[in-house]
Amino acid sequence: MRKGITLSAQELVRESSWGGGSLPLLIQPAVEGLTLSKWATGNAGMIKERLTKVGALLFRGFKAPEVAEFEEFLTIVAGDLLDYSYRSTPRAQVSGKIYTSTEYPAHQTIPLHNEMSYTRQWPMVLGFLCVQPAAEGGETPIADSRRVFDLIAPELRERFARKQVRYVRNYGDDLDLSWQNVFQTSDSAEVERYCREAGIDWEWQRNGRLRTTQLCQAVARHPTTGEQVWFNQAHLFHVSSLGSEIRDVLVESAGGELPRNTYYGDGSEIEVDDLDQIRAAYDLETVAFPWEKGDVLLVDNMLVAHGRRPYRGERKIVVGMGEIYAGR
Repeated sequence: MRKGITLSAQELVRESSWGGGSLPLLIQPAVEGLTLSKWATGNAGMIKERLTKVGALLFRGFKAPEVAEFEEFLTIVAGDLLDYSYRSTPRAQVSGKIYTSTEYPAHQTIPLHNEMSYTRQWPMVLGFLCVQPAAEGGETPIADSRRVFDLIAPELRERFARKQVRYVRNYGDDLDLSWQNVFQTSDSAEVERYCREAGIDWEWQRNGRLRTTQLCQAVARHPTTGEQVWFNQAHLFHVSSLGSEIRDVLVESAGGELPRNTYYGDGSEIEVDDLDQIRAAYDLETVAFPWEKGDVLLVDNMLVAHGRRPYRGERKIVVGMGEIYAGR
């Protein structure tokens, strides 16, 4: 009688580095038809250990998951998933707590950033599922936030760490996202309650417009590894991230008030040359891989930043977030 062969959970997959680098760790099935969520059920601890060490895991070649199974996988790894609250970009809910990736026009680049690092609390785990790769481009580049921190000049790091970052946002349909979209409510009292609890200053202006200001970290320490990481969106929210034509149009249409901008915590201006140094650090650490249908990218949101490259053709990447963490 022929006996079946039992493989351990570890033997069901193989691991390798992407292109010889440190990011991402590529995990592929060693057998045909392996389902990611089923394999993850008994291996959540191993997945989290790899994620905390490396920062980003790319699961490729598993039986292509549907959105519901992707949500199940993320729940296995990160527990109950989070709603996308206090938004900074347009997204749509796909199913449950899975959302589309940022819905900016295809020709635009989204600079590398850590999700919700413009707030005082953020998700620790992000998951991306490639439902449909673009015909051309559309990569989700990533970068190690520890190495970005190391590349920035010590005096600049110290200045940001000491002064922190002040985010100023003006909401309106003709400027950026409306406050109803950002806070996912049309009740101004709910907005005020959220701001009060989150440490956000708010001001209602003419025609029902809302202006918020929040002081947040520039540098953070990972709660598990103890490593310092560059963790803010000063370079992304700052007016210098916009092209001059777009900036001029926004200023004119908004009566001089930009949809968003960043300052040092004391209200002083951040020099563009300093922000360019930060952008250069991200550029040096950027790693990109072409998406394949069914790919799942798992990211430790403090250890690894992500972005988006321009693309042609239909592209659909969906996202889920888990493990809320309040920075200290």
